[in-house]
Amino acid sequence: MNEATQEIVGVTQKFCSHVAAAQFSDLTKKAIDEGKRGVLDWLGCALAGSRHPTLDRLLPVLQECGGKPQATVFGRSLKLGFLEAPIANGQAGHLLDYDDTHMGGTLLHASSPTLGALFSLAERGLVSGAEFLLAYAVGFEAGVRSGRTAPGHHEGGWHLTGTLGSIAAAVAAGRLLRLDPRQLTYAMAIAATQSGGMQQNRGTMCKSFHAGKAASSGVLAALLSERGFDGSLEIIEGERGYCRIYSDVAAPHELVRELGMRWEIERNGHKPYACGVVKHPVIDAVIAIRSQAYVDPTRIEAIELRVNPLVISVTGLEAPGTGLQSKFSVYHSVAVAWIDGAARIPQYTDERASDPAVVALRQRIKVTVDESLRSDQAEAVVIVDGVRHRTFIEHASGTTDNPMSDAEIEAKFLANAEPVIGHDRARHVRDRVHGLDQLADVRELIQLCA
Repeated sequence: MNEATQEIVGVTQKFCSHVAAAQFSDLTKKAIDEGKRGVLDWLGCALAGSRHPTLDRLLPVLQECGGKPQATVFGRSLKLGFLEAPIANGQAGHLLDYDDTHMGGTLLHASSPTLGALFSLAERGLVSGAEFLLAYAVGFEAGVRSGRTAPGHHEGGWHLTGTLGSIAAAVAAGRLLRLDPRQLTYAMAIAATQSGGMQQNRGTMCKSFHAGKAASSGVLAALLSERGFDGSLEIIEGERGYCRIYSDVAAPHELVRELGMRWEIERNGHKPYACGVVKHPVIDAVIAIRSQAYVDPTRIEAIELRVNPLVISVTGLEAPGTGLQSKFSVYHSVAVAWIDGAARIPQYTDERASDPAVVALRQRIKVTVDESLRSDQAEAVVIVDGVRHRTFIEHASGTTDNPMSDAEIEAKFLANAEPVIGHDRARHVRDRVHGLDQLADVRELIQLCA
């Protein structure tokens, strides 16, 4: 066995041994703070998403097929089984495309599958806020690092929130159940063999369903492993392992590279806009120009955009027909950003997608791909009466280099949560999350979100 081979053998077990030994005291202050920000932001997204018509189609089926009323469905005054509630909450959290995004080498919405799983299991027994935050953090480690082992994963057409999300959810759930290293390795394997999600389903109800199914798969994986159900001990690095069949390039060593030297949750990003994250730089740019040189949209001759290639490959839909589709149209997002000065939940409805003023402006938007631009950079030029108004965005708002402030995260949460659970309960949730590391029982928080 040569040195390179020795380096990758056993990386799954090495990773799971590290996770099993992790303690809350190992978390940095920044990791704890980012965990709280992530929980607050995601709860707001899940509560807002709980009222979407998609849930009206999903929940009756889950009720018909489900078992005991064991775990809370947020915003619905309803309980489902431990495997069904994560589907509902995971889908609700991701449905509006408003949930957080890790962009450090893996483009992943880790919170919807991970928190969808953890909040379900937290109703199975006493779980402290500190235990919850640790499990959340190791879920990020599992999802992001597994993604880095398969660098061609996204280009292959997989939706990472569904595929990697199942692994993140399982490792988080397994840590919450205090599984030993071998059990955690099995849980990772059980989750990986369930992982799925296709980019072809962008703009449909299935896209956010991926997050819910990943959450449920993670819970199932952890519970099965707890009872002795096994799987491969080399699910990432094996000859037919995850990084080899989900990617044309395999980098199994990435699972453990610099393990323990940093926490991936510290590099999480949050969305100021309710749409695909790759569009955020151009939305920033258009809103910036609008604030300095607003004119009636009918006077605009053209809007020219220079963007990273991901913008077109992920959000290049020119004529979206529904609100869900419009979240994956850079043309729509730029049009509403100019007309409304915003790109939040009201800008991505079926009605807004077909609004004549929005449609007319979309048709005057031109997009050029520039491979030299990072995914958080973009340029916009708005042409009015022959005058070119230009702005370049170096780092999109909400990214680690230009993060949303705590006040902005809180304002976003309250705007999302108050219409669903009311003014007072929303503030109680905010206060519980701010003190989550001191909370004795996470069920106190869950009850406020019912």
